[in-house]
Amino acid sequence: MPTLDARHDLMHPIEDDSAWSESYYFNGYDPETETGLYTRIGVRPNEGTIDVMLALWLPGRKTAFARAKRPQSEMIGPPLEVGGVTYTCVEPGKRWRIEGALEARLFDPKSQDPAKPREVPIAVELTFDALTPLIGHDGQKSSQQGASAATGQSTGKGHLEQAGRWRGWIEVDGERTTLADVVRGNRDKSWGPRRWGGPRMWRWFSVNISDDVHFGGIRIGTEDGDLHRGWVWKDGESTSLSEWRVRTETRSDGVTQKRVHVVAVDKKGREHVLEGELLNVFPGGGRKGGTIVNEGLARWTHEGETGYGIAEYLHQFDDAGNPIVPIE
Repeated sequence: MPTLDARHDLMHPIEDDSAWSESYYFNGYDPETETGLYTRIGVRPNEGTIDVMLALWLPGRKTAFARAKRPQSEMIGPPLEVGGVTYTCVEPGKRWRIEGALEARLFDPKSQDPAKPREVPIAVELTFDALTPLIGHDGQKSSQQGASAATGQSTGKGHLEQAGRWRGWIEVDGERTTLADVVRGNRDKSWGPRRWGGPRMWRWFSVNISDDVHFGGIRIGTEDGDLHRGWVWKDGESTSLSEWRVRTETRSDGVTQKRVHVVAVDKKGREHVLEGELLNVFPGGGRKGGTIVNEGLARWTHEGETGYGIAEYLHQFDDAGNPIVPIE
């Protein structure tokens, strides 16, 4: 994957597709305080909406989750504000700030009724500083065929990812946690048609081993076969990934990822072995005839070093509640 210039941090021209979207996503995790986040804002001007999702990873496998939406019929650029959450681009391609104060649902697996969350106030004041360039593709190729063309109509035409470091604080129900000095995470941005029900499945990985070693990318299922995309940042340079070999151990439900064994093959022929242990998985959606995205917080090991990141699994289910693509 090539590196992109900072103008791609701004908004792109809207096309006619009704599902046109421009979205920003961030994640990060502090193992010292067992606190982190994943969050996304998406502008869908042809549908007339802008929405935000903000989720917090918390000690004891707790998760606080908030969502908001408001009308928006024109494309807008940062700062983006929805429901009390604001994304500010301090310096394109270099620094972002996320601030917010809103009500969230707190899910606690150790409560008497884990499926029944309680409402709590949450707040964040965080800054993301880039460790790598913007890595991705601009979506300008018009000759895409097969799996690439199918993916462009469901998950966006253009896409970028970037590793970085976080500083700031997270507050839940009046209790504030200041992040440790070394907290890493990733961000991404997508523009183009976004249809959550389009892919047959995906396995998306966001891995930060150290300030100098990062992985990102996706294996996505289409009617024309699986598409493998991604990148590795090592030795001060980005190399594209050509294949994600994935083996998954699941929980007793047969769907939720518990351990992930990955071999990421790059275009230089190197095989990078990654082992992911899931610390927390926040499920989304219903199973029968629906789409779910299981966002998984993972502890990753690679070449004797330990880091943290995401193992995100999207599943499409048939009417009997079985994944239409078996979990490998």
